[in-house]
Formats: sequence, structure tokens, C-alpha cells
Amino acid sequence: MPYEPDDYLSRHFQTTGIDLTNKVDELINLVAPSSSQNLQLYRDMLTTVIRMAQADRNRWDAKIMLQTLREMEHAFSTLEQFKRRRKVTVFGSARTPVDHPIYALARNLGATLARHGLMVVTGAGGGIMAAAHEGAGLEYSLGFNIALPFEQGANATVEGSGNLLSFHFFFLRKLFFVKEADALVLCPGGFGTLDEALEVLTLMQTGKSPLVPVVLLDQPGGSFWKEAIAFIEKQLQGNGYILANDMNLMRVVYSVEEAAEEIAQFYRNYHSSRLLKDRFVIRLNHALSDAAIQQLNHEFSGLCLNGEFRQQPAAEAEQDEPELHHLTRLAFAFNGRDHGRLRELLNLINQPQHWAC
Repeated sequence: MPYEPDDYLSRHFQTTGIDLTNKVDELINLVAPSSSQNLQLYRDMLTTVIRMAQADRNRWDAKIMLQTLREMEHAFSTLEQFKRRRKVTVFGSARTPVDHPIYALARNLGATLARHGLMVVTGAGGGIMAAAHEGAGLEYSLGFNIALPFEQGANATVEGSGNLLSFHFFFLRKLFFVKEADALVLCPGGFGTLDEALEVLTLMQTGKSPLVPVVLLDQPGGSFWKEAIAFIEKQLQGNGYILANDMNLMRVVYSVEEAAEEIAQFYRNYHSSRLLKDRFVIRLNHALSDAAIQQLNHEFSGLCLNGEFRQQPAAEAEQDEPELHHLTRLAFAFNGRDHGRLRELLNLINQPQHWAC
């Protein structure tokens, strides 16, 4: 995501005659590589903590900040070993019994995702979470546990392993559920599952999270997601609270094979995306044909604030990801609103008939 320094943080400040700005720079220069592109970020992070110390916030505020920073740094460090591995976050009820058909469905889902080389991320608990990890096995499982005084313990697959992270704060756990996900599969569940479903859809609808496949998986003949979608269509879409195109952000399926295919087809040509100042850049595994570009400019012109869709090589600003330098880019000035319509565009570019020979 783009970063612009905060003028408030960048101001020169002193305390008891000590030039803290220079002290912060000295500390950063001692520990960070001089070639790092994150120097300004580190500077602002340290400055934020110092300003909090200057204000001498109450102990609860200080403990929240400390715990947040510690958990995030630990999570970043732990997850570094799984970098560049595609991951699917699976949600569902922790109370689903072992003999329930959906438990078997989730176990089969985990096994199928692992066969496709995809890691399975869950909340590390029982029910659907245990089933998905059981099917995937430890090598393809990641667990994001939450520290609770009751009910939630790590399941047998990830317990005691390096594939388990424990969080104190729900909001941090939820951040990593979405941050690490290249796709999300939601099985039937309670308040927590519905909360995750609606939050993920909200994040994608508002552009706060990249588009990924959101698959609502139910057993054959099941009505859990069918009835939930019927409510959304009648009450939310019907009253104009969401756009009709927002329904493209999710898909209901009734088999593991459909779920796996929905995820696989999403990455058939689409690789990833990035915002570079005023240009939205989609990285492609295969360049598009001239006819496909013409079709995009005709059918999806409403997504552009100005100009049109263009294919181009990697930009200078993308040099921080050299392993992706070889991918073709589709760039345009995205209006930042119609993410459901953008999902339709991705469906089109994933079709092999639109690729250049």
C-alpha cells in the first residue's frame, strides 16, 4: 500500500534540550540497513512511541500499544517462513461435531487444498477448524489461535508446532486472517463466522483489502448460505444498500471440487495487484491479446476515472519485488468504487481465449 509520512510525526521536536529527531535517526542507522526502503516508516514508528511517552498516556493505553506491537512483530517474523506460499483461510463453527456431514466436508476441503499446494489457515480450534487442518496435515496448516480463558484450545494438528500463532487481541488475529489469505472459504457457523464473512466482504467492497475468491461452502442440499444470500439480495441489494455488482464478490458452492475450482480459476491468469499512485496495476501470468484489451476498454470503461486500460512492463516503483518483475501489467486509473465490477473484469482476463498466443 502507498505510504506518505505524516506531517505531525515529521515535525522537529525536542525534550529537555535533547534533539529527539537526531536521536531517532541515530538509533535507526545503528540497526537498519542503509539501503532499506522502510527507513521513513521505522522513523515514524519510533516517533509515534516517543510522542506517546511524552504525553505519558495511561497504563492501559500503553499496554495496548505494547501488546499490539509485540504480537504484530512476532507474527511477521513467524510467517516469513511461509512467504510466497498461497494460503486459504477457512472459517466455520468450532462446535461442529465430528460426525456431522459438514465436518467431513471440511476435512475433504483441507486435503484437496493441500493437494493443490495451498496452505490452510484457520483459527486453530475445533470443529470446522480441526477438520480442515486434519485433512491438510501439519505441513499445509497454519493456526491463528486466540487466547481465551475457556473453550478455545489449539487442535491436535497444529498444537505445539511452529505452525501455530497465538493472539491476545481479536482484531490482530482478524487482520492476519485476511492479510495472509489468497482465498477464503466459509462453512456454516455462528456469530464469529458471519462476522468474518461480512467483514471480509466489506473490506473488499471498500478497497481496503485486495480481491480474493470468497467461497461460501455448504453441504449438498444445504440451505445455510442459500438463505443468507436470499436475505442479502432482498434486504441489502433490494433496498439499495449495496450495489448489484457487489454480489460478484462471493459465490455459494456445494462441493469441495467447486470450491477448489473457484480458487484455481481466479489465479489462472491474475497473479496479484498493486496501487501505484494514481494507477491500479494488475499483474498477469499471461499477456492479453489486442482484442481482449479492446474488449476491456469497451465493456469496462466505467472502471476508469480517465484514460483506458494499457498493458505495460513493471514500473520503476515496483523494484522492491524483483521476483515479480517478469510479469506483464494491466494498468488503469481505477475509480476505487466498483469492486464487484472489477471482479467481473478478473473473471474475463482469467479466460484462456483472451490471452495472447
